[in-house]
Amino acid sequence: MSQQGYVATPPYSQAQPGMGGYPTGFGAPPPQSHYGHYGAPAQPFAPQAAGMLKTAASGPSGMPPSPVSVQHGSSIQQNGAHPQKYPPLPADSAPAMSPYGQPPQRPYHSMPQATPPTQQITNQMSAMNIGGYAPNPIQSPQSPTSSAAPQPFQMSPPTPMGHAALSPQGPQLPPLSACPPMAASPPVGVPPMVMPNCQPGSPLMGGGGFQPQAGPQGFPQQPGSYGGQVPGSQMAGPPAGAFPGAFPGGAAQMAGPPQKKLDPDSIPSTTQVIEDDQVKRGGQLYTTNLRGQVPPFVTTSFSVQDQGNASPRFMRCTTYSFPCTSDLAKQCQVPLATIIKPLASVPKNETPLYIVNHGEAGPIRCNRCKAYMCPFMLFIDGGRRYQCGFCNCVNEVPVQYFQHLDHMGRRLDMYERPELSLGSYEFTATLDYCKNNKPPNPPAYIFMIDVSYNNIKSGLVKLICDELKTLLDQLPKEEGAEGSAIKVGFVTYNKILHFYNVKSALAQPQMMVVSDVAEMFVPLLDGFLVNFEESRAVINNLLEQIPDMFSDTNESETVFAPVIQAGVEALKAAECSGKLFIFHSSLPMAEAPGKLKNRDDRKLVNTEKEKTLFQAQRGIYEQLTKECVNQGCCVDLFLFPNQYVDLATMADVPAHTGGSVYKYSNFQVQVDGQHFLSDLRQDVKKSIGFDAMMRVRTSTGFRATDFYGAIYMNNTTDVEMAAVDCEKAVTVEFKHDDTLSEDVGALIQCALLYTSISGQRRLRVHNLSLACSSQLSDLYKSCETDALINFFAKSAYHAMLAQPVKVVREILVKQTAHMLACYRKNCASPSAASQLILPDAMKVFPVYMNSLLKTPALVGSAELSTDDRAFHRLSVMAMGVEESQVLFYPRLIPVHSMDVASEAVPSAVRCSEERLSDTGAFLLENGQCIFLWLGQACPPDIIQNFFNVPSLAHLGTDMSSLPELDNGHSKKLHSIICAISQQRSSSTKMVIVKQKDRSEMLFRQHLVEDKGLYGGASYMDFLCYVHREIRQLLT
Repeated sequence: MSQQGYVATPPYSQAQPGMGGYPTGFGAPPPQSHYGHYGAPAQPFAPQAAGMLKTAASGPSGMPPSPVSVQHGSSIQQNGAHPQKYPPLPADSAPAMSPYGQPPQRPYHSMPQATPPTQQITNQMSAMNIGGYAPNPIQSPQSPTSSAAPQPFQMSPPTPMGHAALSPQGPQLPPLSACPPMAASPPVGVPPMVMPNCQPGSPLMGGGGFQPQAGPQGFPQQPGSYGGQVPGSQMAGPPAGAFPGAFPGGAAQMAGPPQKKLDPDSIPSTTQVIEDDQVKRGGQLYTTNLRGQVPPFVTTSFSVQDQGNASPRFMRCTTYSFPCTSDLAKQCQVPLATIIKPLASVPKNETPLYIVNHGEAGPIRCNRCKAYMCPFMLFIDGGRRYQCGFCNCVNEVPVQYFQHLDHMGRRLDMYERPELSLGSYEFTATLDYCKNNKPPNPPAYIFMIDVSYNNIKSGLVKLICDELKTLLDQLPKEEGAEGSAIKVGFVTYNKILHFYNVKSALAQPQMMVVSDVAEMFVPLLDGFLVNFEESRAVINNLLEQIPDMFSDTNESETVFAPVIQAGVEALKAAECSGKLFIFHSSLPMAEAPGKLKNRDDRKLVNTEKEKTLFQAQRGIYEQLTKECVNQGCCVDLFLFPNQYVDLATMADVPAHTGGSVYKYSNFQVQVDGQHFLSDLRQDVKKSIGFDAMMRVRTSTGFRATDFYGAIYMNNTTDVEMAAVDCEKAVTVEFKHDDTLSEDVGALIQCALLYTSISGQRRLRVHNLSLACSSQLSDLYKSCETDALINFFAKSAYHAMLAQPVKVVREILVKQTAHMLACYRKNCASPSAASQLILPDAMKVFPVYMNSLLKTPALVGSAELSTDDRAFHRLSVMAMGVEESQVLFYPRLIPVHSMDVASEAVPSAVRCSEERLSDTGAFLLENGQCIFLWLGQACPPDIIQNFFNVPSLAHLGTDMSSLPELDNGHSKKLHSIICAISQQRSSSTKMVIVKQKDRSEMLFRQHLVEDKGLYGGASYMDFLCYVHREIRQLLT
């Protein structure tokens, strides 16, 4: 059955300015391109044949031009400025048909002369119409900021779904001389009126005015390659002397006044979609008893009751209905993936995971595929045997596990056993699951502090030492345990390393120096790793002494690889896993293994070699990663750089050991101290598992093929992590290897083997059952945009290491257009080619994709520091869906008009400069920073309430904290910031920004609906671009 999605139609009235970052025609990726899904050969959209349409902007070989920077030169061809026209081929020529049933386009050379600009603008304006959803009359939600109501006018013939068409407030026309000559070929423009939050069947237009006309009225048919006219449409040209922006040929000759600027409220709004889901599903109990049900968004607050499938806190999918065949999967190109956060935190109002102990026999598993006992196993033969849901193998039930079945064929103890009735649970692992068949020791935390000149002088070393005195009391511990079992050790270093003996029996700590960093060893075993409770006095004594011990240092050179090596050796000697906390500030240039050189060359940006900037320097760091993973040694790196530090290489070990990287450029204790300390506290306290291995098993017909995250893979199936904490997520992609059955569905089991913080070996199991369908409409209906963008970000950031960034960007845009074109062709009801139709579940996908293309890693600007780009890339690789969602679409909250009496956080507005006002104050948060933006005409009473100063002019430029004042506005603002912080897994830095200040640049790059500061299109321009790509695919 065809279902209609979200509909919008571009007013093709003018060429769009060249979009920074996207060339006007992308062309096929180069032959070596191996990134993208399901491979190129099986593309359902035929690639253009040699000699076929070459876009005006492409280079001599048909390759895309390099991306346009923000400053567009006058020579750059504008989007849509194709001096071409596609005449329909005569019927008797019987051309080879493209997959979409349209004749191929004529070669570039044989194009007739372009239509003159006036005629062409008129033709394009005439193509403009807007579709809503439902059979009901259409209603346009009035924007609070816009007083001009759209004028009603008559429409083209309604589509089978009864789409009403409606006019936007058209865009302003440039002077004719500014428009390059274009034919009325599929033009590029702005898809304006996408009805915000249309539900099928919802009334869209109040009052009179927009009654669908049955007759042949409205807009002339688009000439060109779309075949013949729609019956009844009129091809009337403009009357002589008509104003070029008028709507010619319509029933009422709609000349009217000049058109106003396009209304941005007319395109799909992320904030509205988020708000609708919160209204519809917020505060509800989500039970996981159905196969393939789509959970509430990550932005919605809800509670989960596990009834046989894992909670969406642990597993989220790009779609909850997999296509039955690989052909369908290749046709739609929607990636099939799940984002797994195996140790995700469970809210206090939800049941924690049960721990199942089967004694020495250990967990029950299928003999063939080794899947663990779960609700998908079918008990037969009176309960004596069970059939595996994953591989269909029939297994004997062990004697001690036998139980009779009820009249429904279910075990009588089904609800007493977590592994038979729940989607997520843990098993206690036996010695077979331990290294060398010995129970593991509790893990250790080693703090390794760079005491070179910079860190001493900045006050960083003293700050760390003072904090550790109190922080070590809060080391993570098991539920119900009195104290933490984690041991601690301390190392300081510059170009040599100092180890400390802090044994409880000592009166004073003892220092041992290792100056031969080429052959690293740990000079003491007993007394290096100790229990904090027992050695508290000695450790506090040491932390007092360290800043004074090095206060006169002049040593500015540091080592790095030997520091990690020392940590691994210490854990090896103690036979335990653990974590290294390394506090480091500069490029390691001292003579030692792992010495790095400055290789920051921004001339490589936008060249074939740009990828080398993100590749780690190989050699010792690769070897260290292997050693760390084998030992279960995770590395967390706190960086305090004042210049380039080759973050791509330094962060390589953390990135493959389940570690985290924190970066504080140009660190100042007064400005950044609190942010660093809250990061450190969260990092030390968070729940974590060590020496972990994860395996993802699937039912027959599909399998896991690709894995992205802070992980290490020695083979194609085992995901190894030296440690995994409650924030780390692994994104797993699946491919078909056979046909899936609609009756059985698709089953996924993720099993994580790890050592708990108390030193217990455990298995955590998450199970999820998805629907399967031979209808693509079911797949599109159950897509999840937030999970899709997480997958695309990680797969693109992974591909950047092997391919030019430019190629990766092109593939992302092509795949976006491909997914949406496939929906248009196979799922939407027929409608005018000029309409942009989006699946309801993906209607805001383009804004997220455009935001991804403008991220530091992908934007391709030499103005951005290489370290910042590498840092962003690595941060996203380990993110879960919640973190990536708010990063790619930050929340913009007006706080000047907040209701002080209400407890709720004010509703967010669209993330665009148009929403800011000179008299307002706004919070913007993206999970990493919270900006408080103050308009230059912000009323003095607001400034007084927030900062206790009489006006904006009295505020300093370097304020990084907000005073807590005793008034309603200040308390409300703090409660909003507190509510935001509680939703985020990592601490957020507070930045106060005044309008027109230099610091505003940093704030503006997070307004993702606007043009990027370093290149990249606005949301509206990107929608047009994608729409044109879709139309090219469909023709």
